[in-house]
Formats: sequence, C-alpha cells, structure tokens
Amino acid sequence: MNKILIVEDEVAIAELEKDYLELSGFEVAIETSGDIGVKKALEEDYNLIILDLMLPNVDGFEICKKIREVKNVPIIMVSAKKDDIDKIRGLGLGADDYITKPFSPSELVARVKAHLARYERLIGTGTKENEIIEIRGIKIDKTARRVYINGEEKIFTTKEFDLLTFLAQNPNHVYTKEELFQEIWDMESIGDIATVTVHIKKIREKIEFNTSKPQYIETIWGVGYRFKM
Repeated sequence: MNKILIVEDEVAIAELEKDYLELSGFEVAIETSGDIGVKKALEEDYNLIILDLMLPNVDGFEICKKIREVKNVPIIMVSAKKDDIDKIRGLGLGADDYITKPFSPSELVARVKAHLARYERLIGTGTKENEIIEIRGIKIDKTARRVYINGEEKIFTTKEFDLLTFLAQNPNHVYTKEELFQEIWDMESIGDIATVTVHIKKIREKIEFNTSKPQYIETIWGVGYRFKM
C-alpha cells in the first residue's frame, strides 16, 4: 500500500484530504508543523508528499528544498497563494505539482494517482529511463524530444529543440553564432547566422519569464550566447 504524508497546518483540510485518499486505498499520515513534517519526510519512507506552502516553524519551500537534497519522492505543493512567482519557485525547488486552494479533493486524488504512476514507471520497470536534462525549472526529455517549463509542456520545432538541448548540455560555455550554426545546422554559416538569432528569440519566448531579462540563455555582446547554470 502506498504511503502518503500530508504536511498541512489547517487540520480540517488535512483531514478531508486524508479521508478521500484513504477511500482510494492509500495509507495517510498528517503533520501540522513544518519542523516535524520535514523530519518525518526525511526519516521515514513515503511514496508521495503533499506539502502546504505556509506552515509554522518551517515553510513549504524550505521543506521541499531539504527533501530534494536526499530524496526523489513525488511532491505536490498546495497553497492559497495564486501568484505565478510562488508556483515557479516551488516547481524550481523540485516540486512535481502545484495546486491552488480551494480545490476539489477528487482533483487531488487524481493528481496523486498520476504522479505515483509516473514515478513507479520511472523506478520500477527495469527498462531504460529517458535521458533527461533538468535545470532550474526546465526539463528537457532528450529521448521523447519534449520540453517542460515549470511542469508545463512547450512545443519546440526540431531546430529549436536541438539548439536548446545543445546549450543546456554545455552550460556556462560561450558559443559564437557561427559555432552554433555549424553545430546545429551542420553546414558553413557564412551569410546564414541570422537564423541563430531568430531561433534564440523564439526559444526565449517559450522558456523565459521575462525575455528582456533572460535567466537562462544570456547574450554575450560581441561574442554570442551561453546557457547560465
């Protein structure tokens, strides 16, 4: 039986979540304090953790960070905060999902089942896992050629995907436009390097929170581009 830990200081909400999860066949434990919650999460074996953001003593961000340092267990973050910045921060720290209160218990159960099924596929089949690159909220699945930004899939053209993957695999290395063109398009770049600029612009529109202040692909004026680690 899968074991789930709920770290939630609103007892009524925690008990409601517990009831619905137990009806679906899960074993559920509740902790209402952040410091005790993180201790249990680190010391005991749970298959999934439901983590409230605003907690006494230690907040959900810090708990998520501490768990991710040692465990890869799925984490669903729950919060009354609707700001995108909180969602981005939570997912960036390693949460697998983010649900905004109020939500239906049945939605929570559905998400729990989906994340457990995905996690079990990754660790339990013995088949070769997809080759994944994960950097600060960006997840590049090289095997499936899919890109997720803070958990949301974005559609990339073939060359956009190849260019993003190449830069992400070689972080902090500055490449000229000529080098990138030769690497991705596999031909001499004379007269054609403008296509690199166009593709970088399109990639930024999909991965950057603010394209005027890029956090991932940085322009090195007079030289080229680098992917910031």
